[in-house]
Amino acid sequence: MAEGSSSKSAGLPPLHLRDAALQLGISFPTIKQWIYKKKIGSVRTAGGHHRIPQSEVDRLLFRTRGKTEKERRNVIRRVSGRNQLVGRIDAVRISGLMAEVKISIGGQQITSIITASSAREMQLKPGQAAAALIKATEVMILRV
Repeated sequence: MAEGSSSKSAGLPPLHLRDAALQLGISFPTIKQWIYKKKIGSVRTAGGHHRIPQSEVDRLLFRTRGKTEKERRNVIRRVSGRNQLVGRIDAVRISGLMAEVKISIGGQQITSIITASSAREMQLKPGQAAAALIKATEVMILRV
């Protein structure tokens, strides 16, 4: 497993290969090759199957959004804001018209208050990858 993993993602169960590949935007054969080439850490079940720790997916989330730096920048910036931080949703608390979303990014936590309808529309749930878009004094949530 990778060092420097987020303490929040350490408590989450490891992912099946297909789920990890889906989150990373890569194919199943690619994730298998990454395991064999030690590009991504995995743990084995009692039956010998590979599972990918959440911390490994978190480590690779931004890197897999494009093959080149320019492609990654274009994919992550589907909106005009430049200050986007990719992480994992820790908690979503909907109350009335508002929702509180907590995202763990590099061992730090960012909290944003958004409308409840936006949280429902994006189907935000703990454990999902998301980006915090920081604009002036506001932090908006972008599901990735």
